[in-house]
This record gives sequence, structure tokens and C-alpha cells, in this order.
Amino acid sequence: MADAGRIVRRFLDAIYDLAGALAAFCLVAILVVITLQVAARWLGIPFHGSSEYAGYFMAAASFLAFAHTLNRGGHIRVGLLLNALGVRRFWGELWCLVIASLATSYLAWYAVRTVYWSWRLNDVSQGQDATPLWMAQAPMAAGAVILAVCFVDNLVTLALTRRDNIHAELSAETRTE
Repeated sequence: MADAGRIVRRFLDAIYDLAGALAAFCLVAILVVITLQVAARWLGIPFHGSSEYAGYFMAAASFLAFAHTLNRGGHIRVGLLLNALGVRRFWGELWCLVIASLATSYLAWYAVRTVYWSWRLNDVSQGQDATPLWMAQAPMAAGAVILAVCFVDNLVTLALTRRDNIHAELSAETRTE
């Protein structure tokens, strides 16, 4: 059973790391789009939809990075309040992870539903690029699903081991070890 747990842990960590790498790729894509937009302006060539594409990549980068950042301790946490709980910190962490798991699961459900309906209705952006919206929304929905999985993963891990998966390196000032 312990081997299965390690396999699942490695798999989930690989998913979070892959999402973080895709987020970094999206940041580079933003740089490329903006650079091309500037060059097109200098050359007098129209580049329709460049602002929209940069926005799509920004949304994708943000949502894809959330789970990776969470497990690396990069999100702001309510450490002062949790530290004030002392021996009851476990219950505070548990409550926070339950609320976060519910909220992100709803967000993920809604985001996937939005992608589905955009695809089903052949909805396109209102800019001159007329990009199918499901293509622009899918990375955000994937990031929302991965974030929900990450919160549920941390909740289950905390419930079973009394310790979450959030690395303490970046959040050391908000945690008591």
C-alpha cells in the first residue's frame, strides 16, 4: 500500500510540475506575442488579436501555475491565525483545506462547463481574430481542475498524516515545524 501511495504522490507532483512548466511556457508566449506586436507596429503590418492572445496566455499562465505554486508554499496563507491556534492548528488547516477544496472544485466544474458550452455553441472571441473561445478557455479550465485536485490532495494527505504537501521552504515564516 505504501508503494501505491508513493506512485500516486509522484504522479500528482509530476502533474503539478508539468502545469508549472506549461505556465512558464505561456509567459514566454506572452513575451513572443508582445514582441511580434511591437515589430508589426514598427513595420506597419496589422497583427489582429495580439492583445487578445496575450490575455489568453496570461489567463492560462495564471491558472496553470496555481497548483505548482501552492505546493511550493508560494501562496499567501493565514499563517498568523493558524499559528495562534497552537495545538488546534490541525483543525484550522483542515477547515481551510475543506473550504478551498469545495471552492476550487466548484470553480473547476464551472470552468469545464464554460469550455463545453463555448465549444458546443461555436462561440468565438469578439475581436478581429475570431478565435474559438473554447481554445482560449481550455488551459484556464485545466489549471482550475489541477488546482482543485491539488487542494483535495492536500486535504486527504492532511487528514491521513496530519501534514499537508505544502513545502515549507517558501512559507517557513508562516508555519511552525
